[in-house]
Amino acid sequence: MKLGIIGSGKIVHDFLQTADKITNLELTAISTTKRSQAIAQDLAQRYGIRDVFDDNAQLCSDNNVDTVYVAVPNSLHYEIVKQAIMANKNVICEKPYVETVAEAEELKQLADQHNVIIVEAITNLHLPNYQAIKTALAQIAPIHIISLNYTQYSSRYDDFLADKIAPVFDPKKDGGTLMDLNIYNIHLAVGLFGKPQSVQYYPVMQKKIDTSGILNLTYPDKQAVLVASKDCYTTPRSFIEGEKGTIHFDGSTGVLNSFTIELRNGDTQRYNYNKFLHRMASEFTDFVKIIDQHDVQTANMLYHHSINVMDVLAQAKASVNH
Repeated sequence: MKLGIIGSGKIVHDFLQTADKITNLELTAISTTKRSQAIAQDLAQRYGIRDVFDDNAQLCSDNNVDTVYVAVPNSLHYEIVKQAIMANKNVICEKPYVETVAEAEELKQLADQHNVIIVEAITNLHLPNYQAIKTALAQIAPIHIISLNYTQYSSRYDDFLADKIAPVFDPKKDGGTLMDLNIYNIHLAVGLFGKPQSVQYYPVMQKKIDTSGILNLTYPDKQAVLVASKDCYTTPRSFIEGEKGTIHFDGSTGVLNSFTIELRNGDTQRYNYNKFLHRMASEFTDFVKIIDQHDVQTANMLYHHSINVMDVLAQAKASVNH
């Protein structure tokens, strides 16, 4: 994979720290706004990125790029992803995918027409611990209660309180805790249990944006409570509770550092199958394989999962408005 990166924010810095651990990945180009050119130049020098652009069209037309990683504020995803597809580039788009299911369907249709792959970057689905938890559900089934928590006091929250509004706290840019943190919980819940019957979101609103919130997902035989917060501090703890036992883990639902299976008969054991220290290495390892092999079947499976998540997000937003 010859990767061109669009964006130079926190997630790009994070990704570049582990890029050298990913086999068959070549960092070819980076594009940012003119205002962020100094940052892009510094990243290029530090991580051996060949070309630096201040125009996304230049990156998309670069013959040395076969895949574009879109890592910009949420509200910009659709237009940039579309631009990359129209230039016949594969696309890795940061979560959350785009703002509506209709936009996602349009982009997928365009990707198919141009014979390119498009995937959403979401860390937890690609972690070995996620697959291990999915397999372990049978040990504690039937499952009736799920409580997932991703609380992380935001480094931008104090600025937000002082009226310095970053995109992640800007309602006009599809910001908020539901889209930034609770989306990890949604991907995890939908990946493990499928689409819920009904969705209800209870946000904590400040300055017209949800700085924290509780999302309830109702299934025929279980209830899921998804908690996320950018305005609180705690060590997040998550539980999947069944009649025969519980699976629980601490920390981010986007990282899944380890998990414990605690059975009703008293047996308790902790597991960790993750191969990489950095949370983003597994997903990009998968993306390189999918794109280099043009694995349409796996890409389609991931796409349908993303659509299910987007449907939950749409229901969550609608539930607040009514």
